[in-house]
Amino acid sequence: MKSVLFSGVNTLNLFSYFKHRIQRKHGELIYFKRYKELIKIIKNESMQTYFQPIVNIQNGDTFAFEALNRPLQCVLFDSTDHFYEFVGQTNIVFPFEQFCRNLSLKRFTERINSQNGQNFNLFINIHPHVLLDKNYHSGETFKFIKELGIQPEQVVFELTERSAVTDFNEFKRVLSHYRKQGYRIAIDDVGSGYNSLKTLIYLKPEFIKLDRSLIQNIDQNEAGQSLVSLIHEFAEQSKTKIIAEGIERLEELNYLQSVGIQYAQGYALGRPNQEIKLGSIPNSKNIPVK
Repeated sequence: MKSVLFSGVNTLNLFSYFKHRIQRKHGELIYFKRYKELIKIIKNESMQTYFQPIVNIQNGDTFAFEALNRPLQCVLFDSTDHFYEFVGQTNIVFPFEQFCRNLSLKRFTERINSQNGQNFNLFINIHPHVLLDKNYHSGETFKFIKELGIQPEQVVFELTERSAVTDFNEFKRVLSHYRKQGYRIAIDDVGSGYNSLKTLIYLKPEFIKLDRSLIQNIDQNEAGQSLVSLIHEFAEQSKTKIIAEGIERLEELNYLQSVGIQYAQGYALGRPNQEIKLGSIPNSKNIPVK
């Protein structure tokens, strides 16, 4: 009886073991296929670059564009978020970031030159840790944008607040290096709850981008209004500009205009487009934006 029981246990253990091995092998195979596809995407520049306008909501002028790179549809990645999540698991995060950065700059230059040649600013998303990489602040990007005919003052490095900065003194030193070259800094996702206002106080960004979760229904949210008021007061004292993200309703836009927020971004002002399309403030204050 005992041997039969142990035999059953051993059979279950073997089954679990082989199941684990099969799943692991399958996972490794999927990883290899995705990694190979990622290398192919970089080699063939198989990314679509969109530009979303950032508008001065006090006068209606388009101030800048944010570059957004999206992979072409692929069965190996069921969404853009899934794709970028995978990139973060690989050993080529920095090369991929450089690829996206250069692609954004190149396509931005092409679009601007083919249309109106105005000197708009370009916001480029960058992981904070990339700025600390010696290969990045060696001056390669500075040289590249000079070759494209873009001025460093037109480029804004947009750092996500979701990626915590731990060594503020080192980061301040590195940012000082970029600012001396002419670049400016924006902190993204402010108000999303991922990090404290310590990031703003220490890094002193030129731009603060308020997270869409804070801006959504801001006209009805008293707690959100208080936080926006606090950040706005800090921004004015530190000579920092605020950009409200995720504007989708006219009521949100009207409220932000009324409290003196200067810049905003969102579907109500202009959707991401592969061409350079100026944003605009809706004329009617009664028709909801969809």
